[in-house]
Amino acid sequence: MNTSPFHRLRAGAPLSRREFLWQSGGGLGGIALAGLLQQEHLLAAGARTSAPHFPPKAKRVVQLFMAGAASHIDLFDFKPELVKRDGQPSDFGEPVEAFQNGLGPWKKPVWNFKPFGQSGKMLSEPVADLGRAADDLAFIHNLVGKTGIHSQATLLQATGFQLPGFPGMGCWASYGLGSENENLPTFVVLPDHRGLASNGVKNWDAAFLPSQHSGTMIYPGRDTPIADLFPHKKGDFITRNSEIAAQEALAKLNREHAAARAGDARLDARIRSYELAAKMQLAAPEALDISKEPDHILDLYGVKRNPPTWPKEINADEERDYFGRKCLVARRLLERGVRFVQIWSGNDNGFPRRNWDSHEDIERDHGPLASGMARGAVGLIQDLKQRGLLDDTIILWTTEFGRMPSTQGGKGRDHNPYCFTNWLCGGGIKRGITNGESDQWGYKPADRKNPTTVYDIHATMLHLLGLDHTRLTYRHNGIDRRLTDVHGHVIKNLLA
Repeated sequence: MNTSPFHRLRAGAPLSRREFLWQSGGGLGGIALAGLLQQEHLLAAGARTSAPHFPPKAKRVVQLFMAGAASHIDLFDFKPELVKRDGQPSDFGEPVEAFQNGLGPWKKPVWNFKPFGQSGKMLSEPVADLGRAADDLAFIHNLVGKTGIHSQATLLQATGFQLPGFPGMGCWASYGLGSENENLPTFVVLPDHRGLASNGVKNWDAAFLPSQHSGTMIYPGRDTPIADLFPHKKGDFITRNSEIAAQEALAKLNREHAAARAGDARLDARIRSYELAAKMQLAAPEALDISKEPDHILDLYGVKRNPPTWPKEINADEERDYFGRKCLVARRLLERGVRFVQIWSGNDNGFPRRNWDSHEDIERDHGPLASGMARGAVGLIQDLKQRGLLDDTIILWTTEFGRMPSTQGGKGRDHNPYCFTNWLCGGGIKRGITNGESDQWGYKPADRKNPTTVYDIHATMLHLLGLDHTRLTYRHNGIDRRLTDVHGHVIKNLLA
């Protein structure tokens, strides 16, 4: 029998907010109760939000991040010339700096491509499920990076900088727009169940922004999806009186600490995190409980009724359940006012590959990951669409860089930071288009003078959320920092 707090709460009788907080123990309930009582009149009228710079086209974002570098030319960016020249010596027409030794012969796509939708978008076999939404997608095939090193390139896509110490995109959205729900985090991260990608939590940490804007990690399918949210089972000695006394003592210490440190926002952020944790004890179990979803919705996402036991090897069926489960939970979080959900596929835990870094074997690594991603992503798109939420929700698919059109060891591909693919759909995005082409090999942009950069993607995302990327700034160490640094242009051709 499952005895986790999440499952116990589902099975028990409903509690009022006040009853639950006094019974929850563990140092959270008492901290938050006073603040919650003060805010009840605000909650009744709706959660507080900050004002955008101009009317937004979208209210919320889902970012799908393929950690390890997904191969654009094997999934989305069909190159007939590679099929024609397969096995011939590669000639890039210029010296190429490869990350390892991936400058072997030209290598055709591992899978066959075929057109989908009225747009005729060419997609490969593992991502064929996305064909059901082909006319909703906008592809960018001329995206360029700055580095072929995973950690730096991942940070660039996630935070706009190659070095750690800068806030993630979801943190900026939280800072700029605030929350639509006082009982759940503004920015939620659903990591790969096998481990974190390069840089770990630095990809979604608030850095110099107030700490409450950091991403909150949630693991759908686990007995305890949110770490340390509920008191440990050994804490049954806590009583209501001891809880009240402890919170009174902590409140006194906190006031003394804050009074001696005027201008230091860390204590306030910590108290806010405690308050949010107490609210989440009520809201999170309901938001993460997919047991009442009908069978046709589970099937749409490729999700099984009961969560599987995750295998050590990559298995296509389990990948569909795993990624689809996160996409379904993302939809439930968006419905409840979470503004930014980041879903990760792939980790950084070595061999055999548990990510998209397919130096050895594209088919072995990309196949199950891609089919799982495609089923979950198209389920999310179609589900949001039928609920009327896609029109004001942006979905962004990205990875840190692409892979080379030449072989590495016969079955793999090396890193390609010179050109790769993103796709977007939803709020304010044109549908069924391609903006920006790669060259005949998928090696570099066809127009090398006018590539797309991650700064442009970030600027466009903020624009759709009603935020001017040049005005969304935070003063840090004497510099007005922003997500796009000193770069970035809104991609006008993407806007509906």
